[in-house]
Amino acid sequence: MPVSRPNPEQEVELITLLHAPDIKDNLYNFVMAAYPWGKKGTWLEQMSGPRDWQREDLEELSAHIRENQQRMAQGLPPRMFKKATASGRGVGKSALVAWLSNWMMTTRLGSTTIVTANTEPQLKSRTFAEISKWTNLLINQHWFESTVLSIRPAPWFAELLKTQLSIDTGYYYVQGQLWAEENPDGFAGVHNPLGILVIKDEASGIPSPIFTVTAGFFTESTPDRYWLAYSNPRRNSGGFYDCFHNPTSDWRKRHLDARTIAGLDPTVFQNLIDKYGIDSDQVRVEVLGQFPKQGNEQFIGNHLVYAAQMRDVQEDPGAPLILGVDVARYGYAKTVFRFRKGRDARSIPPIRFQERDNMYIANKLVEVSNHYRPDVINIDAGNGTGVIDRCRELGLKVREVWFGGSPASKEWANKRTEMWADLRDWLGGGCIDLDPCLFTDLTAPEYTYFGKAKDAIMLETKESLYSRGISSADDGDALALTFAHKVARRDNPASKTGRRDRVAQGVDYELFA
Repeated sequence: MPVSRPNPEQEVELITLLHAPDIKDNLYNFVMAAYPWGKKGTWLEQMSGPRDWQREDLEELSAHIRENQQRMAQGLPPRMFKKATASGRGVGKSALVAWLSNWMMTTRLGSTTIVTANTEPQLKSRTFAEISKWTNLLINQHWFESTVLSIRPAPWFAELLKTQLSIDTGYYYVQGQLWAEENPDGFAGVHNPLGILVIKDEASGIPSPIFTVTAGFFTESTPDRYWLAYSNPRRNSGGFYDCFHNPTSDWRKRHLDARTIAGLDPTVFQNLIDKYGIDSDQVRVEVLGQFPKQGNEQFIGNHLVYAAQMRDVQEDPGAPLILGVDVARYGYAKTVFRFRKGRDARSIPPIRFQERDNMYIANKLVEVSNHYRPDVINIDAGNGTGVIDRCRELGLKVREVWFGGSPASKEWANKRTEMWADLRDWLGGGCIDLDPCLFTDLTAPEYTYFGKAKDAIMLETKESLYSRGISSADDGDALALTFAHKVARRDNPASKTGRRDRVAQGVDYELFA
């Protein structure tokens, strides 16, 4: 309901209070002053203030503001604040989101706050409902008017800002913003020199392209730039996951174990632990605030890849050396060579090329073959037919592998999925390098059920990965190509016939060793 112009003297007192430096730039003091903690007749009657972890986050933001003020006094540019919080259930994320939104609107006049969530129902019925609930408790609630997905200045307040401070209120709001994965550019926001805050709630379900577009909100070097993401860590890929695991990430990070939060019922979490086990993915996500070992639709679990990265190399001189070649032409994808000798896919480093033509790749394959002497070279025939033809002209023995070809087992939808399944089995005892590209490639792809009966498993395509803002799994495909065919061991009597490239009775590794 619109609010009429209030008493001027009272408003001067109120804005003087809320814009005092020890409240304006101290978020904990703001939260304590702005809401009626302990007041009878309100639902805060039995509450004395924020939880410990919430206070710690508010104080961390306040310290950042002081640091920026010191930097600017020294003639240095201000820094941006970015923090991702992964937590168990029910810790109070939405309340903190509401306080931050109210603080920004109250103390950074003319600023912009964008709030989004993993789904439209989450944004409307939970995240923004919580913001509206806390806005209605503000001591300055009459400054604002709320709708389902926005909080904007009341007309009288907007008029004063325009006439007395020359502030254009066109971008002065808290706005709940929806997104579409197929059109990430539609999420693009404004550039506001008066300050911008972006909050992603339940961020684990927000795809990477939306994170990428969001980075464009913060290009102006202004002191009040804040980007915060909160979620139960349900997925092992995407922008929220990258905040914690991308080696180039500049995000501050926090994991919150729900059992450590005062005021929550510990029996709820203990029941989950008793039912599923402390190291189960259910408990990791819902209680510990840790990412799952394997997502619900993830084809290869993180734990398998971590273990293969940490495992010592097992030398096996008699195993064949197999080279997998995933060919790309131009664009975002890369051509990747990867080697495997038995359980060792680490000792020989990968070789990568970008935007190189077939003749260049074929000539490089000849050089690499002369140097390493692989027993078999398996090449992706989808983009690699030109490479295969040229290699054969040069006298190199290569095998073409069609990713869409028929698998040996009806369990898999195509040859590519079958190779990745063999790779997954091998990871239980294999050794791989610490390359972050390979880790992402192996853990990011998901799977679906394919066919009329939906009884065949199909690995996520390169195109689908790219649409989610994830690399096209070139390193993963190159390693998977080393499993295209069974190959005779060098120390197997059958190999002495000189026909090493035929399907062998003995395989190059023992699956159940």
